[in-house]
Amino acid sequence: MADTSAPPLNIVLYQPEIAPNTGAVGRTCVAVGARLWLVRPLGFDLDDRKLRRAGMDYWRHLDLAVVDGLDEVAAAIFGTMWYFSTKGRRSYWDVVYRAGDALVFGPETRGLPASLVEQNPDASLRIPIRPEARSLNLSNSVAVAAFEAVRQLGQIL
Repeated sequence: MADTSAPPLNIVLYQPEIAPNTGAVGRTCVAVGARLWLVRPLGFDLDDRKLRRAGMDYWRHLDLAVVDGLDEVAAAIFGTMWYFSTKGRRSYWDVVYRAGDALVFGPETRGLPASLVEQNPDASLRIPIRPEARSLNLSNSVAVAAFEAVRQLGQIL
C-alpha cells in the first residue's frame, strides 16, 4: 500500500478476473487519487505482465490494498459502500458522493453477487446505457463512476 492515510475515494474490485482491466483501473485510480482495493480471489497474479502493461509506469504511484473480503474494506473506510451493477435500482448520478466513499465493482464475467445488490438496494447503482449493450467494460465503468465522484467532490483528489 503506497499511502497509509485514508483516501477521499476508494475503488474496490471484487474478485477481478482480467489483468489488463485491473491495470487500467489502477491507472484511473492514480489519476484521481483513489485507493484501489482488490478483493481475492484474483483471476491473475499481481506480477502479471498484462497488468503492468495496462497500468504502465503509473503502477508505482498506486495506493493499493489487497484483501480477502469486502468486510475488510467496510471496516477500513469511513464512507458509504456504493455497489455498481446492471441490476442497480438507482442511477450513479442520482446520489451524493462524499469523501471516504467506496465504489464497488464485480468481476467482469458475472458482476457483483445478486445477494449483495439485493441486500443493499439503496446503495446499488447502475450506469444507464442503451438496451443494445448489456454492460460496459469494467475499466470504463470505473472511470465513468470515479470521475463523477471526483466532480461532486469538487476536485481531482
